Amino acid sequence: MEYGIAVDLGATNVRVVAGTRDGRFLARISERTNLLEGADAISRQLIALIKRLIAETGLEQRDMAGIGVGAFGPQDPVRGGIVNPANAPYDFIPVRGPLEEAFHVPVEVHNDCVAAVIGEKFYGAGRGLDNVVYITISTGIGAGVYVDGRLLLGKDGNAHEIGHIVVDYERRLVCGCGKRGHWEAYCSGKNIPNYVKLIVESEDRFDEFKRSRLWEASGGSLDGVTAKAVYDGAKAGDELCIDLVERIGLLNAMGVASAINVYDPEL
Repeated sequence: MEYGIAVDLGATNVRVVAGTRDGRFLARISERTNLLEGADAISRQLIALIKRLIAETGLEQRDMAGIGVGAFGPQDPVRGGIVNPANAPYDFIPVRGPLEEAFHVPVEVHNDCVAAVIGEKFYGAGRGLDNVVYITISTGIGAGVYVDGRLLLGKDGNAHEIGHIVVDYERRLVCGCGKRGHWEAYCSGKNIPNYVKLIVESEDRFDEFKRSRLWEASGGSLDGVTAKAVYDGAKAGDELCIDLVERIGLLNAMGVASAINVYDPEL
């Protein structure tokens, strides 16, 4: 039976799925992304995961039609990989070349949000629509966009990097890309702790922090705060956490509104 391989390569987790042309999943596997052993270690991890998935499910490699990869960005479509990513300390992470060499099938590499919006356009909520924006707020922030039925890519395949929209004109926090004031620097899962630290320190709210659920969850240190602890605290009614979540939500609203104004989507 012919099948395809889909890879979701994130800065935190990597997931591999085997599926059919009509969108049925045959098998899936996942593990934490190996960011610590060099750029080439990431492509080796992808190859090993795909081989493991095939071996564990009894699929035949000769029946593989192709591999599609949705990865964190920015992307270099010419070299087929990730270039100068904000969430990994490497100049270039090769993806397409190593996979083509290992499996001898066509390989497509896109930004993870672009891959997601393609999926929604053909198999999900975006079916029948020509103007669709898919936004993800995870380790980073990004988007995939269809305008007038065409996938929006730009000259380098990075027209959708909306996480780098400026939401703070005072430019108080540095983004992983090295610039200041970007949406991702304040509201991504990785950077919410930095925003919390900025608020507590700049507004002299240490006493409130000590009374908050965040104090115990962080081990009594602003450097120990996590995004999960902030949202868990808000759900439990913690006043500081509620204020933090509301402020994060305001910046998220600014980012989403900017995407709506720029792309004019139906969905």
